[in-house]
Amino acid sequence: MKPATDSLPDLTDLTGQSGLTDPTDPTDPTGQSGLTGQTELTDPAVLPWLLAEQRTDSAPEKKHRPTAQPEPVTEPDGETAAPPVPLRRNRDYRLLWGGAGLSLLAGRATAVAYPLAVLWATRSPSDAGLVGTALLLPQLVVQLPGGALVDRWDRRRIMLATGLGQAAVAGVVAALLLSGHVWLWALLAAAFVEGTLGVLFQLAERAAVPAVVPPEQIGAAMTGNEARTRGAAIAGQPLGSGLVTLGSALPFVAAAAGQLAAVACLFGVRGKLQQERKDAPRTALAAEVRAGLVWMWRQHFLRAVMAAVAVSNILFQGLNLAVMSGIQSAGGTEFQVGVVLSLSGAGGLVGALSGGRWTERLSMRALVIGGLAVWALLMVPVAVLRDPYALGAIFALSGYVGGVFNVAGGVYLVRIAPDSMRGRANSLAMLVGGGAMAAGPVAAGFALEGLGPTRTILGLSLAMAVTALAALISPALRRGPFATAD
Repeated sequence: MKPATDSLPDLTDLTGQSGLTDPTDPTDPTGQSGLTGQTELTDPAVLPWLLAEQRTDSAPEKKHRPTAQPEPVTEPDGETAAPPVPLRRNRDYRLLWGGAGLSLLAGRATAVAYPLAVLWATRSPSDAGLVGTALLLPQLVVQLPGGALVDRWDRRRIMLATGLGQAAVAGVVAALLLSGHVWLWALLAAAFVEGTLGVLFQLAERAAVPAVVPPEQIGAAMTGNEARTRGAAIAGQPLGSGLVTLGSALPFVAAAAGQLAAVACLFGVRGKLQQERKDAPRTALAAEVRAGLVWMWRQHFLRAVMAAVAVSNILFQGLNLAVMSGIQSAGGTEFQVGVVLSLSGAGGLVGALSGGRWTERLSMRALVIGGLAVWALLMVPVAVLRDPYALGAIFALSGYVGGVFNVAGGVYLVRIAPDSMRGRANSLAMLVGGGAMAAGPVAAGFALEGLGPTRTILGLSLAMAVTALAALISPALRRGPFATAD
């Protein structure tokens, strides 16, 4: 890719001096939308993960401090500013977090309900697969333009409109199923629209988080968001499948109610969820998407991390299919497969909750290389184990690493992406990470037929080890997350 440097401002300096907002800028009275200045980035090779919320109620106090009160912050004009409000008492963050959580839970429930409802109504696995594909297709085709729209439009209005739209779509599907007229074309259209609205909602919410929390609490906020996402995934799937057994329309009725409750939460968030845009000629949407691609291409460290994540996602999708095949060949059941995947999700939730602590202690480079190495080692015993609980324990550890990864990556992306580019940065990260997953099952399927589960899993482990080695010797990763881009 050839960078078109005339299409966007100079963002080569990632230390907060060019293209990023100064949190003490008088034009930003909240001081929350920008990133911290260069004085905090004392070591350019190590990401200073000092963003987690100060836990004054649990961390031991230093001996020379007589009280548990945090030290006041002195502004440049000599005035003393109050310390930031803890996240648990930050009204706007709690409403944004809760509203997005309800929307995610509703989306996870309908993601399971769509194919199940179609399968039970039409008795056609191919029809169920088509609806499932229609629901996931926006993850590939809507991400890039969606990110540009999130940077262009008001993020609060995007979330309110998409939340109301998802509620309306769920209501229409529920009415259709209750009427007994299951038209496949209507369900395909509804699934695609719901998936599109969900992508826009998620991109807008991720980009809005730095507007409701101060810079030093971004790490804690990302930890909470990742834990919320993992929790919604764990609870949403059994919720959707359980409600389908009571009535095919019930998951969609519940989803409509959840989306309306999410909208009600978002109505309570005060203030703007993005910085004021300067009056400038609006370019075409394709040009804004191109500018986002150019910006991402110039972030050498982020580009290397995304490549490693994409490869690992492909390998893990293949590993999931290989484990399913191995359990089946050993006479196991679908329930045992569910146990393994559920324990993986639980491990990811624990990893998300502890991700902030890891990011405080290790550099981003160490987390990337160490995580890939741990994954490679954990894959080896999977090749010979068939007991679902032993496999579940290994998958829980793998999920734990994944939860830590996501928190660290979310914090890093928020730190380097300026507010005007944040939607496109998130959309590109989600596109690369999610889009790569589609290749895993296909490749693993052919390998399983030709080599069998044991050899296939050993091959996946070897590929993960090679990925870790490539990350170790990568010049982009050696230069560190805040090295200047060329």
